Amino acid sequence: MARDLPPKYQMRIPYELLSSLANCLLNDTIFEIAKGLMEIQHVTEQHLFQQRRQFLNKIKMNEQDILDRTDMTAEEKVKKLNDMKVAQKEEVRQFDMSLVLQLDQKVADQQQTLEQAGVPGFFVTSSALDVKVQMYLLDFIFRLSKMDIPS
Repeated sequence: MARDLPPKYQMRIPYELLSSLANCLLNDTIFEIAKGLMEIQHVTEQHLFQQRRQFLNKIKMNEQDILDRTDMTAEEKVKKLNDMKVAQKEEVRQFDMSLVLQLDQKVADQQQTLEQAGVPGFFVTSSALDVKVQMYLLDFIFRLSKMDIPS
């Protein structure tokens, strides 16, 4: 499996790490931990996606409220909507940043859990390269968990 990775990642996964990972996976506990973390991540992603949809829907409703007003002229509505769009753009950016920070925290929690479980190659990091290597390691774990490995 490691040979199929791009060369820059192959260099980051030495034979010793693969050997330690294989040894660690002799116990099904690691498979169960990884599966549980994946399920938690999916639920979290769905929840955050729903929050974002609700936030964007609220923005659209606020825009519609302006359009539905009868106490404003068309020009006033256009000006109000334009002003709102400027403010909304920043609000959406800040909201999205908060979602990304929540996802980053979830990644750190997963890294810490796997490190504490003794899975080689896992430690808390925000380095994109290290995170990508850890993603490949998790892929190995999930692929191996689906194999029919004799006891």
